Amino acid sequence: MDTASHSRRNIDRPSPARGPRLVAPATASTRAPVLALPPRNRLLGALPQADVTALLPHLELVRLEQHHPCFGPAQPIDSVLFLETAVISLVTTFEDGSLVEVGTAGCEGMVGLPSFLGDPACTISGFTQIPGTAVRIDAGTFARLAAPPGALHEMMLRYTQAFLMQVSQTAACNASHLLEQRCARWLLMTHDRVEGDEFPLTHEFLAFMLGVRRAGVTLAMRALQDAGFVRYTRGHVTIVDRGGVERASCECYRVVSAYFARLFGQGTPCPA
Repeated sequence: MDTASHSRRNIDRPSPARGPRLVAPATASTRAPVLALPPRNRLLGALPQADVTALLPHLELVRLEQHHPCFGPAQPIDSVLFLETAVISLVTTFEDGSLVEVGTAGCEGMVGLPSFLGDPACTISGFTQIPGTAVRIDAGTFARLAAPPGALHEMMLRYTQAFLMQVSQTAACNASHLLEQRCARWLLMTHDRVEGDEFPLTHEFLAFMLGVRRAGVTLAMRALQDAGFVRYTRGHVTIVDRGGVERASCECYRVVSAYFARLFGQGTPCPA
């Protein structure tokens, strides 16, 4: 089994976030003119219509490009993102500069959770894993609207619990399961959050996310491809046999998915 030793080579990783903003200011090329209704983000979609209506004047739809740095450790958070088609990786940085993924967020969640918990800054870094759209709201406004009592506050309490569960399950998975199982789990979690069966991915990037050597990821992905579960070409992976990838994964994918479904009363796939 490939251990979670961290590669010290320079790989195609996102640059550290610079400045205090959670995301770069939206421009004419990144700002979408209208927020889709019903919301494509699960958390917003789970709110009563009256609460969504109260949020609408404060929401802005933005596009996040791949590897865009969203925030860094000890940087003030001045925006919160409810994700739609974008997927964000949350990573811990070690003293030698190496990083490993500790959690992810997509259309089922948000980033900027410390704002809800009363902390103005993050202790980890975040960047765009899969490019796409997100809904942005000022952190101060969000904290005020999410204060108790209310549906938004209750929903954020449930999401906090679910996210902490995801992080703890990821830590256990990284320490205990075979690399091929962990690769399959990562592919399934990403597949749940994207539109279609294909998404950008390199072996080097996946090795970075899992905290292992690239050679180990190459062997694991080759095994999944030889089994006919995935197809990998030119930096893109296609899920060919979803059931096969699920069988190749460890139980961690099912545990986390079931927990989110129990808390939010929804199945795994995100709204189209």
